[in-house]
Amino acid sequence: MMPPFSADQPHTILIAVSTGYDAAALRRMLARHHFEVHAVSRGDEALAFARHGQVALVLLDVALAGSASLELCPRLQQASDKPLPVFLLSSNPNDEERTRAYEAGAAAYLPINFPVDDMAEKILLYLQAISPAPVLAGMPTMATLEVNYHTMLAGSPDAILLMQRGSNRILDVNRRTRQLFGMTETELIQTNLLSLCPPAQPDGQPSEHVFSVDLEQIMSGEIQLFELEMRHSSGRAIACELRMVPLTTQEHRLMHVRIVDVTARKLAAELRDGKNALLEMIARGAPLQETLDKLVRLIEGQLDQGSCTVMLLNADGATVQSAAGPSMPSDYMNALNGLPIGPAAGSCGTAMYRKETVIVSDILNDPLWAPYRNAAAHYGLRACWSMPILLDQDTVLGSFAMYYREERSPTEEDRRLIHAATHLAGIAIGRMRREEELQRHREHLEELVAARTAELQHAKEDAEHVNEELSTALDNLSMTQEELVRRDKLAALGALVAGVAHELNTPIGNSLTMASSMSERTAALRHDLESGLRRSVLQAYLDEASAADEVVLRNLNRAAALVAGFKRIAVEGGNSQRSQFVLGDVVAGLLQSVQGEVRQRGLELIEDVEHWLEMDSYPGPLTQALQNLIENSLVHGFAERHYDRGSITLSAHDSGNGEIAIILSDTGTGIAPEHLPRIYDPFFTTRLGAGSSGLGLYITHNIVTGMLGGRIEAASTPGQGTSFMLRLPRVAPL
Repeated sequence: MMPPFSADQPHTILIAVSTGYDAAALRRMLARHHFEVHAVSRGDEALAFARHGQVALVLLDVALAGSASLELCPRLQQASDKPLPVFLLSSNPNDEERTRAYEAGAAAYLPINFPVDDMAEKILLYLQAISPAPVLAGMPTMATLEVNYHTMLAGSPDAILLMQRGSNRILDVNRRTRQLFGMTETELIQTNLLSLCPPAQPDGQPSEHVFSVDLEQIMSGEIQLFELEMRHSSGRAIACELRMVPLTTQEHRLMHVRIVDVTARKLAAELRDGKNALLEMIARGAPLQETLDKLVRLIEGQLDQGSCTVMLLNADGATVQSAAGPSMPSDYMNALNGLPIGPAAGSCGTAMYRKETVIVSDILNDPLWAPYRNAAAHYGLRACWSMPILLDQDTVLGSFAMYYREERSPTEEDRRLIHAATHLAGIAIGRMRREEELQRHREHLEELVAARTAELQHAKEDAEHVNEELSTALDNLSMTQEELVRRDKLAALGALVAGVAHELNTPIGNSLTMASSMSERTAALRHDLESGLRRSVLQAYLDEASAADEVVLRNLNRAAALVAGFKRIAVEGGNSQRSQFVLGDVVAGLLQSVQGEVRQRGLELIEDVEHWLEMDSYPGPLTQALQNLIENSLVHGFAERHYDRGSITLSAHDSGNGEIAIILSDTGTGIAPEHLPRIYDPFFTTRLGAGSSGLGLYITHNIVTGMLGGRIEAASTPGQGTSFMLRLPRVAPL
């Protein structure tokens, strides 16, 4: 029964290890018992944590414990205000170090690679977080349990043997081991483990050296299993994986050895890697002969004493040619060249003729091999399986064959291998055929290109002549176009000057008239002053001068306002500040400035703006454009009569495509259809001389389409009102 956990008790396991330790795994195993794990890599860090932390137990690396006396162990115990057990962990456990560990006060001395689950159990038992398993009456314990090792060995499904350490002599084997090596128990127990290995491993190292190094690592706990190539009694190589467990008694030093045949796994990996290498060769266009040779050797490496060939069907579709067979006799391969395919043409010729796999398990007695039986017997061939290599269902490229020097039928693994080999050979040969076809097309194409080049050369000469004529015409056209552009610019400038002159003529003329009149009145006053000035005359002059000043000032202010308006025609981005702003704040400031004038006219100003729309643009020009639209509504939409229920609405929303749509609409008189196309022309107005210069919408159009990088659209129904829509990007163009 688990004792209840108390919050007052220390609940942290401190790990002080200089190298990597799987603290995460230990943390997971101790978490359900309410213990935490804290890891450090230096002795001073461990000491500091022991002073200030609620440490229940310490796992201390001997390498951090100090000198020979392991002084960090007692210092950790002294640093804690409660008893602190310390488990010392050693990377190279030995009896001398064990003695020093217990003398230093260690509660336990364990190897540093002690299994994490066993470590967790040992910690929980020591801290009494769990209780030991009870001893039941009549049940054996580990101390009293005795099992016959030979009986256990015989019943194992794995290949297992018992070996004496030092001499490597085999003491006992089970049935699976005898099957693995093809030897009797008597033969095996009269030899040693190294005699079951070849002199050298596949990497060239002596088997004795490899085995001794691996055995040393097993004993030190660095590894638990290793791979070793061994030999069947027939001489066949066996790729093995050995797992060893030391068994030590008072009288013997033994080793429990479990052997797993991983040959199939090795062959599968080699086949996979070989396929990838072949596909890379095909992709980079390696020579077909080199590719097929590599394919044949790859498949032969998967077979037990088998040889392979690749035959190609010649262009005549009736005879064959040897393409690859590095393990077959060269005279035999040469003898195959030019042989016909047919219904009884051996394995390969028949497979190509039938377009299906042909299995011949006994060459000497199969009618398909009757014409070639003597040749096969001469070279010791007894079985041959062949599969056609097809480009498609009807196009035969060749065949892939497996030969054996003994009578045998294919296994499922053999069928799988020949199918894979045929598929790869088909890819390689098909690519070669396509390359040859492309080469023929290239050669034909070169002939066509040469003929076409001659035609094009002739056409080029004709085109050059025509081009000269067109060049002359183009020069003339360019001169004409430049002249037209110059005339258009002069016409536009003339219209602008005329518009400016027309607008400024009235206030300047009025000012000149008043100035001229006052000049005459001043001369008359000077004359009266010489003959005696009456008070009434002076008073009349002053009244006239005051009226004249008012007229002149009003007209000059009008002229100044017109000049300011003209200057705003070309909006200069360099004078405007770009910033990131909230559209609602800009609109609120604008509406506050025009609210008074709108109310004076008895109108309602409605706002429908998504306040928190953010823009990276020019707030000043945007405000000017919106103010011009509002002024346009006041001057033109509500000028003719008083509107008790008239309104101006400003709305804005996100269009969802990186744009913001701003709409200003009114319920005024609207715009006549014939005027709508001209509303953005400079100086166009229906209220000339009545306070309008015809520049407001022109300036607004320039601001929206220029600096703000957007579009403006107008819609109007006479008698019902006008609407302007501004589509502006959230981020103005640079």
